[in-house]
Amino acid sequence: MEVRAELAASVWQVRVTPGDAVAEGDPLVVLESMKMEIPVVAPVAGTVTELRVGPDDRVEEG
Repeated sequence: MEVRAELAASVWQVRVTPGDAVAEGDPLVVLESMKMEIPVVAPVAGTVTELRVGPDDRVEEG
């Protein structure tokens, strides 16, 4: 399942690596926008298979 950002922001922290098991609601990455921290959480339980972002990457909404 692909997880997308709800707003344009910078990736501040990546909290998972490929192969990690996650539960619904677990934080995957933390975004930073206008000095606010915005967690991006797992929408469902599963295993992380791929990461397409890293710290300091810029992400767009959607």
